[in-house]
Amino acid sequence: MKTPALIFFLCSLTALASDRFDTDRTNARAAGMDAERLARIPARMKEFVDAGRAAGVVTLVARHGHVAQLSAVGCQDREAGTPMRPDTIFQIMSVSKPISCVGFMILVDESRVSLIDPVEKYLPEFKGQMMTNSTTGGLVKPPRPITILDLLTHTSGMAGSPPKGFNRREHTLAEGVAAAAAQPLEFEPGARWHYCSMGIATLGRIIEVQTGEPFERYMEERVFAPLGMKDTSYFLPPDKESRLAAVYTDVNGKLERDKGDRFRRGAKSPAPDAGLYSTAADVAKFLQMMANEGSLNGRRILSPAAVELMTTVQTGNLKTGFAPGLGYGLGWAVVKEPLGMFRYNSIGAYGHGGAYRTYGWVDPAKDMVGVILLQRTNGGGDVADELNSFMVLCGASIEK
Repeated sequence: MKTPALIFFLCSLTALASDRFDTDRTNARAAGMDAERLARIPARMKEFVDAGRAAGVVTLVARHGHVAQLSAVGCQDREAGTPMRPDTIFQIMSVSKPISCVGFMILVDESRVSLIDPVEKYLPEFKGQMMTNSTTGGLVKPPRPITILDLLTHTSGMAGSPPKGFNRREHTLAEGVAAAAAQPLEFEPGARWHYCSMGIATLGRIIEVQTGEPFERYMEERVFAPLGMKDTSYFLPPDKESRLAAVYTDVNGKLERDKGDRFRRGAKSPAPDAGLYSTAADVAKFLQMMANEGSLNGRRILSPAAVELMTTVQTGNLKTGFAPGLGYGLGWAVVKEPLGMFRYNSIGAYGHGGAYRTYGWVDPAKDMVGVILLQRTNGGGDVADELNSFMVLCGASIEK
């Protein structure tokens, strides 16, 4: 006969197991979603593949902490005939940005940095930064220095793209950020929203300065390993290269393989703004951590206060984002108006996309997270047909 203490212990283990976010199996019923309707997702993605719009697509949707659907259609590599798999690795590009921002907010949680601090407090190369006068074209002193909050909200005025001559293969993160700091600001800090990759790279450099660790090591120790993101890295290990999806470009209505180096071999910068390799399951773990207000499977990454701050619109009435009805939080685009519900999003849903049509989002009102990954360099962006279709089908599959 089992003692009450043993029964309590066994029940506790069962509860912990059931609360774990398991990406190795799907359970539409536990997620409160209709399995037949969810089956429309891979069918619709296959239509895009058959039409030559994408080589292959991986999708994942979870609700109430349960993966409801995970599918892979098409090819990981069309020329080699390699089929797409659920664990195929993708260059997630700018989906890297909110992940880097979470890494930074860990330091905010620890009171090692403050959102209102000027960037020059941590990086002296930003002292004396000048601004281009929009009327005369000459250089003037900005009304105030840029702050960490400006970097997180894309309102710093920094040039959006890497400096001319900067190559992540040949230059370190420190060298790239220093070169960006030498460029004049394009507008007064806080006055406008302008998507800024180098602003996120600058956050990564501050992490290095404050922790004394390389950015990529810090992210592995503080984010990837605790969340079980075993296939996420800034430099792809050679033994995983066979799982990497090829990148394609639409040329006059026909997909052609991109000729760029998919592996960034020898690169010196981890590229906090766009350098991650990852899988649908790993991205989903990150998103579920956000949906859980900062923790996953018993490991706390962020405080609930940090998650709330990151996912609340911080840009007021500034025009932001790449889709209608969006405002901007700290590293996240946030739905703030009904226009943002055209994909069955709820007000308050937040997400981020990448240049190769990668996207992840969290809808707190529906208790849902979703990931769609493909590798195509042009056309559509955050309002691409594949993404729109996926999000609508996810919303249409919810069982009340």
